[in-house]
Amino acid sequence: MDGDAHRRHEEDADRQQGDSPSSTPVAEQERDPRRADDEAGRPDEDKQSRRENAGDKEKSGDKEKSGDKKDSDEHGRKRRWPLIVLGVVVLLAVLGGVGYWYLTRNEESTVDAYTEGNAISFAAKVTGYVTELNVNDNTFVRTGDVLLKIDPRDYVAARDQAQAALDLAKSQLSSAQVDLEITQVRAPATLMQAKAQLETARANQRQAQRDYNRLRAVDPRARTQTSLDQATAQLKANDAAIQSAQARVDTASLVQQTIQAAKDTVRQRQAQVEQAQANLERAEVNLSYTVLRAPQDGYITRRNVDRGTFLQAGQQVFYIVTPQVWVVANFKETQLDRMRPGQSVTMHVDAYPQLKLRGHIDSIQQGSGARFSAFPAENATGNFVKIVRRVPVKIDIDSGLPPNQPPLPLGLSVEPTVQLK
Repeated sequence: MDGDAHRRHEEDADRQQGDSPSSTPVAEQERDPRRADDEAGRPDEDKQSRRENAGDKEKSGDKEKSGDKKDSDEHGRKRRWPLIVLGVVVLLAVLGGVGYWYLTRNEESTVDAYTEGNAISFAAKVTGYVTELNVNDNTFVRTGDVLLKIDPRDYVAARDQAQAALDLAKSQLSSAQVDLEITQVRAPATLMQAKAQLETARANQRQAQRDYNRLRAVDPRARTQTSLDQATAQLKANDAAIQSAQARVDTASLVQQTIQAAKDTVRQRQAQVEQAQANLERAEVNLSYTVLRAPQDGYITRRNVDRGTFLQAGQQVFYIVTPQVWVVANFKETQLDRMRPGQSVTMHVDAYPQLKLRGHIDSIQQGSGARFSAFPAENATGNFVKIVRRVPVKIDIDSGLPPNQPPLPLGLSVEPTVQLK
Protein backbone atom coordinates (compact mmCIF):
# COMPACT_ATOMS: atom_id res chain seq x y z
CA MET A 1 0.00 0.00 0.00
CA ASP A 2 2.83 2.42 0.85
CA GLY A 3 4.46 1.70 -2.55
CA ASP A 4 1.24 2.34 -4.40
CA ALA A 5 0.64 5.56 -2.53
CA HIS A 6 4.21 6.71 -3.32
CA ARG A 7 3.75 5.88 -6.96
CA ARG A 8 0.45 7.78 -7.11
CA HIS A 9 2.15 10.77 -5.52
CA GLU A 10 4.89 10.77 -8.19
CA GLU A 11 2.30 10.46 -10.92
CA ASP A 12 0.38 13.39 -9.49
CA ALA A 13 3.59 15.43 -9.39
CA ASP A 14 4.36 14.51 -12.97
CA ARG A 15 0.90 15.46 -14.04
CA GLN A 16 1.18 18.77 -12.23
CA GLN A 17 4.50 19.49 -14.07
CA GLY A 18 2.78 18.72 -17.37
CA ASP A 19 4.99 15.74 -18.30
CA SER A 20 2.03 13.47 -19.02
CA PRO A 21 0.48 14.05 -22.40
CA SER A 22 -3.04 13.32 -21.10
CA SER A 23 -3.36 15.31 -17.76
CA THR A 24 -6.96 15.68 -16.66
CA PRO A 25 -8.36 17.89 -13.85
CA VAL A 26 -9.87 16.28 -10.76
CA ALA A 27 -13.28 17.66 -11.57
CA GLU A 28 -13.25 15.81 -14.87
CA GLN A 29 -12.18 12.58 -13.14
CA GLU A 30 -15.10 12.90 -10.71
CA ARG A 31 -17.46 13.48 -13.58
CA ASP A 32 -16.02 10.56 -15.48
CA PRO A 33 -15.42 7.64 -13.09
CA ARG A 34 -14.69 5.24 -15.93
CA ARG A 35 -11.90 7.43 -17.16
CA ALA A 36 -10.39 7.57 -13.72
CA ASP A 37 -10.51 3.82 -13.45
CA ASP A 38 -8.75 3.53 -16.77
CA GLU A 39 -5.98 5.83 -15.63
CA ALA A 40 -5.67 3.90 -12.41
CA GLY A 41 -5.44 0.71 -14.37
CA ARG A 42 -2.54 1.98 -16.53
CA PRO A 43 0.31 2.62 -14.12
CA ASP A 44 2.68 0.45 -16.08
CA GLU A 45 1.88 2.18 -19.32
CA ASP A 46 2.60 5.60 -17.77
CA LYS A 47 5.89 4.38 -16.40
CA GLN A 48 6.89 3.01 -19.76
CA SER A 49 5.91 6.27 -21.43
CA ARG A 50 8.00 8.20 -18.91
CA ARG A 51 10.97 6.00 -19.69
CA GLU A 52 10.47 6.57 -23.33
CA ASN A 53 10.25 10.31 -22.73
CA ALA A 54 13.41 10.18 -20.68
CA GLY A 55 15.14 8.24 -23.47
CA ASP A 56 13.93 10.78 -25.97
CA LYS A 57 15.33 13.56 -23.84
CA GLU A 58 18.69 11.83 -23.64
CA LYS A 59 18.72 11.29 -27.39
CA SER A 60 17.75 14.89 -28.03
CA GLY A 61 20.57 15.99 -25.70
CA ASP A 62 23.03 13.83 -27.53
CA LYS A 63 21.77 15.25 -30.81
CA GLU A 64 22.14 18.76 -29.50
CA LYS A 65 25.70 18.01 -28.37
CA SER A 66 26.58 16.45 -31.75
CA GLY A 67 24.98 19.43 -33.50
CA ASP A 68 27.04 21.89 -31.48
CA LYS A 69 30.15 19.96 -32.36
CA LYS A 70 29.23 20.00 -36.03
CA ASP A 71 28.62 23.77 -35.89
CA SER A 72 31.99 24.36 -34.30
CA ASP A 73 33.72 22.20 -36.94
CA GLU A 74 31.89 24.01 -39.72
CA HIS A 75 32.85 27.39 -38.24
CA GLY A 76 36.50 26.32 -38.11
CA ARG A 77 36.37 25.27 -41.74
CA LYS A 78 34.87 28.63 -42.72
CA ARG A 79 37.70 30.44 -40.95
CA ARG A 80 40.32 28.36 -42.77
CA TRP A 81 38.91 28.98 -46.29
CA PRO A 82 40.21 32.61 -46.68
CA LEU A 83 43.67 31.52 -45.63
CA ILE A 84 43.58 28.71 -48.17
CA VAL A 85 42.38 31.05 -50.94
CA LEU A 86 45.03 33.62 -50.03
CA GLY A 87 47.73 30.99 -50.13
CA VAL A 88 46.55 29.77 -53.54
CA VAL A 89 46.50 33.34 -54.88
CA VAL A 90 50.00 34.01 -53.59
CA LEU A 91 51.24 30.75 -55.08
CA LEU A 92 49.65 31.54 -58.45
CA ALA A 93 51.13 35.05 -58.38
CA VAL A 94 54.58 33.67 -57.66
CA LEU A 95 54.24 31.06 -60.39
CA GLY A 96 52.92 33.66 -62.81
CA GLY A 97 55.78 36.04 -62.00
CA VAL A 98 58.36 33.31 -62.45
CA GLY A 99 56.74 32.20 -65.70
CA TYR A 100 56.55 35.77 -67.03
CA TRP A 101 60.21 36.37 -66.18
CA TYR A 102 61.19 33.11 -67.84
CA LEU A 103 59.25 33.91 -71.01
CA THR A 104 60.40 37.56 -71.24
CA ARG A 105 63.97 37.33 -69.97
CA ASN A 106 65.26 37.56 -73.58
CA GLU A 107 62.96 40.39 -74.66
CA GLU A 108 63.21 44.16 -74.61
CA SER A 109 60.26 46.40 -75.41
CA THR A 110 59.31 50.07 -75.28
CA VAL A 111 56.26 52.22 -75.82
CA ASP A 112 58.37 55.14 -77.10
CA ALA A 113 58.26 54.06 -80.76
CA TYR A 114 56.63 55.52 -83.85
CA THR A 115 56.27 54.85 -87.55
CA GLU A 116 58.62 56.84 -89.76
CA GLY A 117 59.18 57.33 -93.49
CA ASN A 118 60.32 59.73 -96.21
CA ALA A 119 58.26 62.93 -96.30
CA ILE A 120 59.49 64.99 -99.26
CA SER A 121 58.85 68.72 -98.98
CA PHE A 122 57.73 69.84 -102.45
CA ALA A 123 58.26 73.52 -103.31
CA ALA A 124 57.93 75.75 -106.37
CA LYS A 125 61.17 76.70 -108.15
CA VAL A 126 59.81 79.73 -110.02
CA THR A 127 57.31 82.50 -109.37
CA GLY A 128 53.90 82.64 -110.98
CA TYR A 129 50.22 81.84 -110.84
CA VAL A 130 48.99 78.24 -110.65
CA THR A 131 47.01 77.55 -113.82
CA GLU A 132 46.46 73.80 -113.40
CA LEU A 133 46.21 71.53 -110.34
CA ASN A 134 45.91 67.76 -110.82
CA VAL A 135 46.16 66.46 -107.23
CA ASN A 136 44.16 66.60 -104.04
CA ASP A 137 44.80 65.68 -100.41
CA ASN A 138 46.03 62.08 -99.92
CA THR A 139 46.17 61.43 -103.67
CA PHE A 140 48.58 58.67 -104.72
CA VAL A 141 50.96 59.78 -107.47
CA ARG A 142 53.60 57.98 -109.48
CA THR A 143 57.00 59.14 -110.65
CA GLY A 144 56.69 61.67 -113.48
CA ASP A 145 53.01 62.52 -112.98
CA VAL A 146 52.15 66.18 -113.58
CA LEU A 147 51.10 67.66 -110.23
CA LEU A 148 50.52 71.32 -111.11
CA LYS A 149 51.40 73.97 -113.71
CA ILE A 150 52.47 77.62 -113.37
CA ASP A 151 51.72 80.33 -115.95
CA PRO A 152 54.63 79.90 -118.45
CA ARG A 153 54.29 83.03 -120.64
CA ASP A 154 57.01 85.08 -118.94
CA TYR A 155 59.39 82.16 -119.13
CA VAL A 156 58.59 81.50 -122.79
CA ALA A 157 59.52 85.11 -123.59
CA ALA A 158 62.76 84.78 -121.64
CA ARG A 159 63.55 81.60 -123.54
CA ASP A 160 62.97 83.28 -126.91
CA GLN A 161 65.17 86.23 -125.92
CA ALA A 162 67.95 83.87 -124.90
CA GLN A 163 67.58 82.03 -128.20
CA ALA A 164 67.97 85.29 -130.17
CA ALA A 165 71.08 86.21 -128.18
CA LEU A 166 72.53 82.81 -128.96
CA ASP A 167 71.89 83.23 -132.68
CA LEU A 168 73.63 86.64 -132.65
CA ALA A 169 76.63 85.21 -130.82
CA LYS A 170 76.89 82.37 -133.29
CA SER A 171 76.89 84.77 -136.25
CA GLN A 172 79.60 86.89 -134.65
CA LEU A 173 81.64 83.78 -134.07
CA SER A 174 81.30 82.81 -137.71
CA SER A 175 82.46 86.25 -138.82
CA ALA A 176 85.44 86.11 -136.48
CA GLN A 177 86.43 82.74 -137.86
CA VAL A 178 86.36 84.16 -141.41
CA ASP A 179 88.45 87.12 -140.30
CA LEU A 180 90.97 84.73 -138.81
CA GLU A 181 91.29 82.85 -142.06
CA ILE A 182 91.74 86.12 -143.98
CA THR A 183 94.28 87.40 -141.51
CA GLN A 184 96.28 84.20 -141.71
CA VAL A 185 96.67 84.83 -145.49
CA ARG A 186 96.73 88.66 -145.59
CA ALA A 187 99.28 89.30 -142.86
CA PRO A 188 102.21 87.50 -144.55
CA ALA A 189 101.24 88.99 -147.92
CA THR A 190 101.11 92.48 -146.49
CA LEU A 191 104.59 91.99 -145.04
CA MET A 192 105.94 90.86 -148.36
CA GLN A 193 104.29 93.79 -150.11
CA ALA A 194 105.74 96.22 -147.60
CA LYS A 195 109.19 94.79 -148.09
CA ALA A 196 108.84 95.08 -151.86
CA GLN A 197 107.77 98.67 -151.56
CA LEU A 198 110.77 99.30 -149.36
CA GLU A 199 113.11 97.84 -151.97
CA THR A 200 111.47 99.95 -154.66
CA ALA A 201 111.87 103.06 -152.57
CA ARG A 202 115.51 102.25 -151.95
CA ALA A 203 116.10 101.66 -155.67
CA ASN A 204 114.47 104.97 -156.50
CA GLN A 205 116.61 106.58 -153.87
CA ARG A 206 119.77 105.19 -155.38
CA GLN A 207 118.71 106.37 -158.85
CA ALA A 208 117.85 109.81 -157.56
CA GLN A 209 121.19 109.99 -155.77
CA ARG A 210 123.07 109.14 -158.99
CA ASP A 211 121.09 111.69 -160.96
CA TYR A 212 121.81 114.31 -158.36
CA ASN A 213 125.49 113.48 -158.26
CA ARG A 214 125.70 113.53 -162.08
CA LEU A 215 123.96 116.83 -162.27
CA ARG A 216 126.30 118.34 -159.70
CA ALA A 217 129.29 117.16 -161.67
CA VAL A 218 128.21 118.99 -164.86
CA ASP A 219 129.55 122.45 -165.60
CA PRO A 220 127.33 125.01 -164.01
CA ARG A 221 127.00 126.72 -167.33
CA ALA A 222 125.61 123.55 -168.85
CA ARG A 223 122.90 123.02 -166.22
CA THR A 224 120.08 125.03 -164.97
CA GLN A 225 119.15 125.77 -161.45
CA THR A 226 115.76 124.27 -162.00
CA SER A 227 117.13 120.91 -162.94
CA LEU A 228 119.35 120.98 -159.89
CA ASP A 229 116.40 121.82 -157.65
CA GLN A 230 114.35 119.01 -159.17
CA ALA A 231 117.13 116.48 -158.56
CA THR A 232 117.40 117.64 -154.97
CA ALA A 233 113.64 117.37 -154.41
CA GLN A 234 113.55 113.93 -155.97
CA LEU A 235 116.30 112.79 -153.67
CA LYS A 236 114.42 114.01 -150.64
CA ALA A 237 111.16 112.44 -151.87
CA ASN A 238 112.90 109.11 -152.28
CA ASP A 239 114.23 109.39 -148.74
CA ALA A 240 110.69 109.92 -147.44
CA ALA A 241 109.41 107.01 -149.55
CA ILE A 242 112.06 104.78 -148.01
CA GLN A 243 111.01 105.80 -144.52
CA SER A 244 107.34 105.18 -145.34
CA ALA A 245 108.11 101.78 -146.83
CA GLN A 246 110.19 100.92 -143.82
CA ALA A 247 107.33 101.81 -141.53
CA ARG A 248 104.97 99.62 -143.50
CA VAL A 249 107.46 96.79 -143.27
CA ASP A 250 107.73 97.23 -139.53
CA THR A 251 103.96 97.16 -139.23
CA ALA A 252 103.49 94.20 -141.49
CA SER A 253 106.25 92.26 -139.80
CA LEU A 254 103.87 91.63 -136.82
CA VAL A 255 102.31 88.73 -138.67
CA GLN A 256 102.05 86.33 -135.71
CA GLN A 257 100.65 89.01 -133.46
CA THR A 258 98.03 89.91 -136.04
CA ILE A 259 97.03 86.28 -136.47
CA GLN A 260 96.97 85.77 -132.70
CA ALA A 261 94.66 88.76 -132.30
CA ALA A 262 92.31 87.25 -134.85
CA LYS A 263 92.39 83.96 -132.96
CA ASP A 264 91.62 85.74 -129.69
CA THR A 265 88.65 87.37 -131.36
CA VAL A 266 87.41 83.96 -132.40
CA ARG A 267 87.75 82.64 -128.86
CA GLN A 268 85.91 85.68 -127.52
CA ARG A 269 83.07 85.03 -129.91
CA GLN A 270 83.06 81.37 -128.85
CA ALA A 271 82.77 82.41 -125.20
CA GLN A 272 79.87 84.68 -126.08
CA VAL A 273 78.19 81.76 -127.83
CA GLU A 274 78.67 79.54 -124.78
CA GLN A 275 77.30 82.25 -122.49
CA ALA A 276 74.29 82.68 -124.72
CA GLN A 277 73.84 78.90 -124.79
CA ALA A 278 73.91 78.78 -120.98
CA ASN A 279 71.38 81.60 -120.80
CA LEU A 280 69.15 79.70 -123.17
CA GLU A 281 69.47 76.50 -121.12
CA ARG A 282 68.65 78.39 -117.93
CA ALA A 283 65.62 79.92 -119.58
CA GLU A 284 64.50 76.49 -120.74
CA VAL A 285 65.03 75.06 -117.25
CA ASN A 286 62.98 77.88 -115.72
CA LEU A 287 60.31 77.19 -118.28
CA SER A 288 60.37 73.49 -117.33
CA TYR A 289 59.92 74.47 -113.67
CA THR A 290 56.47 75.77 -114.56
CA VAL A 291 55.41 72.11 -114.76
CA LEU A 292 55.83 70.33 -111.41
CA ARG A 293 56.18 66.54 -111.65
CA ALA A 294 56.32 63.87 -108.96
CA PRO A 295 59.96 62.91 -108.20
CA GLN A 296 58.85 59.46 -106.93
CA ASP A 297 55.82 57.42 -105.89
CA GLY A 298 53.96 58.63 -102.82
CA TYR A 299 50.89 60.21 -101.26
CA ILE A 300 50.13 63.94 -101.36
CA THR A 301 49.96 65.29 -97.80
CA ARG A 302 49.38 68.75 -96.31
CA ARG A 303 48.44 70.41 -99.60
CA ASN A 304 48.28 74.20 -99.25
CA VAL A 305 47.91 75.30 -102.88
CA ASP A 306 44.96 75.69 -105.25
CA ARG A 307 44.31 76.88 -108.79
CA GLY A 308 44.98 80.60 -109.01
CA THR A 309 47.44 80.72 -106.10
CA PHE A 310 50.43 83.01 -106.66
CA LEU A 311 53.54 81.05 -105.74
CA GLN A 312 56.90 82.46 -104.77
CA ALA A 313 60.10 80.68 -105.65
CA GLY A 314 60.89 78.24 -102.85
CA GLN A 315 57.37 78.26 -101.40
CA GLN A 316 56.38 74.83 -100.04
CA VAL A 317 53.14 73.56 -101.60
CA PHE A 318 52.73 70.02 -100.20
CA TYR A 319 54.53 66.88 -99.00
CA ILE A 320 54.94 63.57 -100.79
CA VAL A 321 55.03 60.63 -98.35
CA THR A 322 56.67 57.59 -99.92
CA PRO A 323 55.24 54.08 -99.38
CA GLN A 324 58.37 52.89 -97.56
CA VAL A 325 57.62 52.91 -93.82
CA TRP A 326 59.76 51.77 -90.91
CA VAL A 327 59.69 52.11 -87.12
CA VAL A 328 61.98 54.22 -84.94
CA ALA A 329 62.04 52.89 -81.37
CA ASN A 330 63.68 55.00 -78.67
CA PHE A 331 65.09 52.40 -76.27
CA LYS A 332 66.72 53.31 -72.98
CA GLU A 333 70.47 53.08 -72.95
CA THR A 334 70.20 50.33 -70.32
CA GLN A 335 68.33 48.15 -72.86
CA LEU A 336 71.02 48.18 -75.56
CA ASP A 337 73.54 45.76 -74.01
CA ARG A 338 72.38 42.68 -75.95
CA MET A 339 70.66 44.47 -78.82
CA ARG A 340 72.19 43.88 -82.25
CA PRO A 341 71.21 44.60 -85.90
CA GLY A 342 69.36 41.70 -87.50
CA GLN A 343 67.47 40.58 -84.37
CA SER A 344 63.78 39.81 -84.96
CA VAL A 345 61.11 42.17 -83.67
CA THR A 346 57.37 41.81 -83.13
CA MET A 347 55.33 45.02 -83.22
CA HIS A 348 51.90 46.08 -82.05
CA VAL A 349 50.33 49.20 -83.59
CA ASP A 350 47.89 51.07 -81.37
CA ALA A 351 45.82 52.31 -84.32
CA TYR A 352 45.44 48.81 -85.81
CA PRO A 353 45.26 46.25 -82.97
CA GLN A 354 44.54 43.41 -85.39
CA LEU A 355 47.91 43.82 -87.14
CA LYS A 356 50.73 41.58 -85.99
CA LEU A 357 53.85 43.01 -87.58
CA ARG A 358 57.19 41.31 -87.72
CA GLY A 359 60.51 42.89 -88.62
CA HIS A 360 64.17 43.14 -87.74
CA ILE A 361 66.57 45.74 -86.40
CA ASP A 362 68.17 47.62 -89.27
CA SER A 363 70.57 49.82 -87.34
CA ILE A 364 71.21 51.62 -84.06
CA GLN A 365 71.83 55.36 -84.19
CA GLN A 366 75.35 56.40 -83.18
CA GLY A 367 74.20 58.86 -80.54
CA SER A 368 71.27 59.56 -78.26
CA GLY A 369 68.46 61.89 -79.18
CA ALA A 370 69.70 64.43 -76.65
CA ARG A 371 73.06 64.65 -78.45
CA PHE A 372 71.48 65.68 -81.76
CA SER A 373 68.86 68.03 -80.32
CA ALA A 374 68.84 71.72 -81.18
CA PHE A 375 70.20 72.59 -77.73
CA PRO A 376 72.23 69.65 -76.39
CA ALA A 377 72.69 69.43 -72.64
CA GLU A 378 75.87 70.97 -71.26
CA ASN A 379 76.66 68.64 -68.37
CA ALA A 380 79.89 70.42 -67.47
CA THR A 381 78.03 73.41 -66.00
CA GLY A 382 75.84 73.68 -62.92
CA ASN A 383 74.52 70.78 -60.90
CA PHE A 384 74.44 67.39 -62.57
CA VAL A 385 71.48 65.03 -62.46
CA LYS A 386 71.88 61.70 -64.21
CA ILE A 387 69.07 61.02 -66.69
CA VAL A 388 68.71 57.76 -68.59
CA ARG A 389 69.13 58.62 -72.27
CA ARG A 390 67.23 57.09 -75.15
CA VAL A 391 68.82 55.94 -78.39
CA PRO A 392 66.81 55.67 -81.64
CA VAL A 393 66.76 52.19 -83.18
CA LYS A 394 65.57 51.76 -86.77
CA ILE A 395 63.34 48.70 -87.33
CA ASP A 396 62.36 47.49 -90.80
CA ILE A 397 58.93 45.89 -91.27
CA ASP A 398 59.18 42.48 -92.94
CA SER A 399 55.61 41.13 -92.83
CA GLY A 400 52.19 41.64 -91.37
CA LEU A 401 50.85 44.44 -93.57
CA PRO A 402 47.84 43.49 -95.73
CA PRO A 403 48.74 43.68 -99.45
CA ASN A 404 45.74 45.82 -100.41
CA GLN A 405 45.97 48.22 -97.47
CA PRO A 406 47.74 51.60 -97.82
CA PRO A 407 51.00 51.93 -95.87
CA LEU A 408 50.89 52.94 -92.26
CA PRO A 409 50.63 56.70 -91.65
CA LEU A 410 53.72 58.32 -90.22
CA GLY A 411 53.85 59.06 -86.50
CA LEU A 412 51.65 56.18 -85.25
CA SER A 413 52.43 54.77 -81.82
CA VAL A 414 54.04 51.31 -81.95
CA GLU A 415 55.08 48.92 -79.21
CA PRO A 416 57.99 46.78 -80.48
CA THR A 417 59.41 43.77 -78.68
CA VAL A 418 62.95 42.72 -79.61
CA GLN A 419 63.99 39.07 -79.34
CA LEU A 420 67.51 39.25 -77.96
CA LYS A 421 68.47 35.67 -78.77
